[in-house]
Amino acid sequence: MPTMNISLPESLRAFVEEQISRRRYGTTSEYVRDLIRRDQDRQHLRDLLLAGATSEPGPVADGRYFDDLRDEVDMASGG
Repeated sequence: MPTMNISLPESLRAFVEEQISRRRYGTTSEYVRDLIRRDQDRQHLRDLLLAGATSEPGPVADGRYFDDLRDEVDMASGG
């Protein structure tokens, strides 16, 4: 796996070391990888929310909508 070196001021380095200890990460790399994955998840969620906000409205989610949805699930599961 390729490596990446970063420089941190002492205050951030101390914070990272505290988080590694507190959250029981094995290494600094594990902590940083977890932060990056969480940031990717947040970005993906943001993209989905923006796509939803700019999309056309869907069907009204009333009682009939959920009844139809249950019927679809029942049919798909053989019920």
